[in-house]
Amino acid sequence: MRQSQYFLKTSKNTPSDDVSINATLLEQGGFVYKNSAGIYSYLPLGWRVVQKIAHIIREEMDGIGGQEMFMPALHDKHYLKATGRWDVDVVFKVNSGDQKEPQFNISWTHEEIMSEIAARYVSSYRDLPFATYQIQTKFRNEARAKSGLLRGREFMMKDLYSFHRDEEDLNRYYEIVRDAYFKIFKRCDLEALYTLAAGGDFTSNYTHEFQVVCPVGEDTIFVCEKCDYAENKEISKLKKGNPCPKCGGVVYEKKSIEVGNIFRYGTKYSEPFNLQFTDEKGQRKFVQSGAYGIGLGRVMGTVVEVSHDSNGIIWPQSLAPFSVHLVSLEPTSPGVHSEAEGLYSSLQRRGIEVLYDDRDLSAGSKFTDSDLIGIPWRLLVSPKTRKAGKLEVKNRKTGKIELVPADLETVSKLIR
Repeated sequence: MRQSQYFLKTSKNTPSDDVSINATLLEQGGFVYKNSAGIYSYLPLGWRVVQKIAHIIREEMDGIGGQEMFMPALHDKHYLKATGRWDVDVVFKVNSGDQKEPQFNISWTHEEIMSEIAARYVSSYRDLPFATYQIQTKFRNEARAKSGLLRGREFMMKDLYSFHRDEEDLNRYYEIVRDAYFKIFKRCDLEALYTLAAGGDFTSNYTHEFQVVCPVGEDTIFVCEKCDYAENKEISKLKKGNPCPKCGGVVYEKKSIEVGNIFRYGTKYSEPFNLQFTDEKGQRKFVQSGAYGIGLGRVMGTVVEVSHDSNGIIWPQSLAPFSVHLVSLEPTSPGVHSEAEGLYSSLQRRGIEVLYDDRDLSAGSKFTDSDLIGIPWRLLVSPKTRKAGKLEVKNRKTGKIELVPADLETVSKLIR
């Protein structure tokens, strides 16, 4: 993609109403546009990152038998009324036509919707287990929408729902999802801690969160220095310096960001929607269910919070909007123009995602934008490099700059 034609404009100005690092860098870098508190538009550069996250999630969910589907954002009130969640504070309610009282809510979760659908298709033990998932927009009336993408009123969420004949099978799948989540976060270059937590409005049982240690995190966790056992402070009886209940190591207190959570519901949502099956003995039983969530925007914001420097974002290769930032200095110079254009075409033919800065700007402006955007590799073509028969390559993560032979094979091996 030619940067001169790309819908992208960086800014030197920091957002006046949000001091979080992810909000500042993502807005300055042209990844997102803030429409109002907790509501963002993902611009082309940012949407490419979201799509990378979604791709990783889909691969791992498909790998554990998840089947993707899509459900409505507008829900009739009978769904939340059935489970007593109609009056939860975060629910956005809307009127229908001339109705004086709200008859619908805009989705903040889909347990009720999915349970009613499942009741239509499950009748026998032979129909179990199964798991479905969705990636779509959710809406929650957050009282204090802040911290950029970490806490929003409108956000993208992956929810997996699983259905089982008994608690034993639910527990089996719960562990499978846990392992898949670790793979997802590792592929996103995040070190997540499996953390015991409360269920909130979703379940009365204990649940588990995936927390990433970060100084600006809204959560506080107690984590063992030795085995990484962790508990959310909200439910924990641990204190800083206590022995770990798992291995006896020393427990530390850390700030963290929740990037995912998993829940075991039992029959909490099956009973209101009469989601039952007939077992081998002909007995009717309620289906056991679980749900497993990941916020895509939260993952994106968290990566920025933990992977940046004073100059901008440092994207991991797996999530970067482009693999290579090709920068041409003095692009109006015939020799530089020819070499940069040839390299751009060659990289594209190799299937390498490249953002080509062909703008007629100063070297300083181009380097500043490149560091801010944070693409893993910068390739520089200039009169100086052309004279030497080389290319200047910069690794955004390490900052290392080196001159390499100006041939595609060398470049391809370096950036893979």
